Amino acid sequence: MWLAMVIGLEAMMGASLPQGPTPEPVATPHFPSRLHAFVWRNWELVPLDVMAATIDAEPDQIRALGAAMGLPDPPEISEDQRRRSYITVIRRNWHLLPFDQLQELLGWTEEELAYTLQEDDFLWHKLGRLKPNAARLAYSEPDAAARARAGEIAGAVARHFPEGLGTAEEPLFAFVDALSRLPEGEPVAASDDGGLSPRYCYSYFATYGDPLLNPDPDPYPEGLLARLAATGVDGVWLQGVLYRLAPNPWAPELSEGWERRLENLNALIARARRHGIGIYMYLNEPRSMPLSFFEDRPELQGVPNLSDGEHVTRAALCTSAPEVQAYLRDAVAHICRHAPELAGIFTISASENLTNCWSHGRGDQCPRCAKRSPQEVIAEANALIQEGIDAAGADVALLVWDWGWANDWAEGIIERLPAKASLVSVSEWDLPIQRGGVDAAVGEYSISSIGPGPRAQRHWAWARARGMRTIAKVQAGNTWELSTVPYIPALANVARHAANLRRANIDGVMLGWTLGGYPSPNLEAFVLAARPDGPDPDEALRMTAARRFGDAAAAPTVAYWKAFSRAFSEFPYHIGTVYAAPVQTGPANLLWETSTGYGATMVGFPYDHLDGWRSVYPADVFAEQLTKASAGMGDAVVAFRETVAGLAVTPEQRRALDRESDVGEAAAIIYASAANQCRFIMARDALAGAAADERDEIASTLRTLLEREIVLAKRLYAIQRRDARIGFEATNHYFFVPTDLAEKVLNCEDLLTRWLPGALELP
Repeated sequence: MWLAMVIGLEAMMGASLPQGPTPEPVATPHFPSRLHAFVWRNWELVPLDVMAATIDAEPDQIRALGAAMGLPDPPEISEDQRRRSYITVIRRNWHLLPFDQLQELLGWTEEELAYTLQEDDFLWHKLGRLKPNAARLAYSEPDAAARARAGEIAGAVARHFPEGLGTAEEPLFAFVDALSRLPEGEPVAASDDGGLSPRYCYSYFATYGDPLLNPDPDPYPEGLLARLAATGVDGVWLQGVLYRLAPNPWAPELSEGWERRLENLNALIARARRHGIGIYMYLNEPRSMPLSFFEDRPELQGVPNLSDGEHVTRAALCTSAPEVQAYLRDAVAHICRHAPELAGIFTISASENLTNCWSHGRGDQCPRCAKRSPQEVIAEANALIQEGIDAAGADVALLVWDWGWANDWAEGIIERLPAKASLVSVSEWDLPIQRGGVDAAVGEYSISSIGPGPRAQRHWAWARARGMRTIAKVQAGNTWELSTVPYIPALANVARHAANLRRANIDGVMLGWTLGGYPSPNLEAFVLAARPDGPDPDEALRMTAARRFGDAAAAPTVAYWKAFSRAFSEFPYHIGTVYAAPVQTGPANLLWETSTGYGATMVGFPYDHLDGWRSVYPADVFAEQLTKASAGMGDAVVAFRETVAGLAVTPEQRRALDRESDVGEAAAIIYASAANQCRFIMARDALAGAAADERDEIASTLRTLLEREIVLAKRLYAIQRRDARIGFEATNHYFFVPTDLAEKVLNCEDLLTRWLPGALELP
């Protein structure tokens, strides 16, 4: 399989699947059996024969189970779609299958699954660092009760989806082909005027793993590069792992394929340059190693990785060890000698990955690093990378990102960094806000809040005093406040933030992490408004709207973006909320009659963990703020549609306007559903302990909320069927697909007809 070429370290070191708690899976009583849930959830994503082989069935048996529930003929699923949706497949089967059957469903070895869980953008964290104890699933002929329930499901499908759950106007991943083709007309190269550079972002649809070994699927096809350049982007980034790009001195087998990776990197650099775009490499180094790596090399071992949980399996390569310092310096020099046209390298030195011994704040547990300050160790790790660039004689920029540095570390790190490096800081970090009367502060990932905040301004000032360039990291397209639309149409907030940064005299901008790379009006408006010689925010919005939708539609589009921005600013922001609440999934998140007992995971599973969702906000305030945001966004969409309905525009502009309003409606639906879910959980828990004279009123509230969720799920289903961008984010793939929204309808109907009548009875 395609992933077999990239497992590297995990296979070489005999890696095993991660260990963690093994609670009982959540129940799915709206299905007749776990078998039926398995068939329903994989229908749009896994070929029939693969599903059948996984559970010892025949394809016709799987087909019959689907048909009995009202599912249409199974779609054709290409190998490219399977390569792009493996995280979606893992997530939807996490509670249904054990590890070995997940491997069979994916067509992977144990090492491949272990590698993906460990290295694919913190996937193990997103899944909760636990594996539900699902028993092995095997096909068995449904009994009479299961057949009857399947018939009821088919009836519900027919009632709620009279046209059936058939072929979508835009199949899943249709945007990949659309964005890969070169746009018509002359290519537009990114402009250098104005002096703001770099302006770099991530691919909208790159797969995260090892794109340089086998650049299929292509992370940056010509069409995407051209469209990003037209928005004003002059750089794009991709992640690299040092031992894959340069020979490892201790275990050279880990670096197999480095020649091919660097050859492909140079090819990508050359392609991007034709569009005026530079390539930036993200290095989070040196990576931790399995404990087995250190058995013969104890002098290299740093602190253990306690984020593994009870089962520590890895430890840091200690950057205070001279051998590790030489490795870091020489490996970077190797990359820069072989790819001298690389635009830059940016680093994170205190992230979820354990790199240096102080990266998780525990350097005092290392016999070498305990004698040194975190400021010294972290600055030195970055300085070694600069030394490697210098040794190669390459014109490669080093951008040092302060993500994760403790406040009392920052000044000491910055004063030790190479002056030729640039300092990257999250613009809105530590910005004080108030929502619903509750005081909070922004961590990062916010468009609802308009930076810059005090942390970034303080760090940039220290950097400028040393002669360093300053880079603002923002989320111009979307954020974890809402990642499952291609962009959040709160462009007035985006343009105001850009203008504020212009006044702050920043030198460049990182336009987003792995989310937000769609070539959106947001990126265009941000770059226009941030340029030192750029227009004011209102004019940046007008120019963007006119180019995309025509002069006639410019004024109503700007009015829509401003109204949407005002509404979006009601979002109850907290960094815990954006990671935990159902603001990525909306109505696709199920409801349960009793507490699941599961805690929400980092942009993975919200479950019903309301206390995790709301963070610092009282539950009722949290729900009300979501409602305010949703209602304002929805009103903005309705007014926009009414205003542009009679305009004389071209067919292409009309379609673009329709899709613009669909993006806004999807956002409003997701927030409305999140508010409903909050209120459902509050009412559900209240019902359990309510007195007899209170139960009818609570039950009425629950009934109304369930009916509203059905309506929202059906509305979002219709939007996703005509716009395949909805529900997708690069490092999580599809958070939901149309059959998930149809499943939510089944879930709510089951609660209305089976659970709620019984719940009214006093124990």
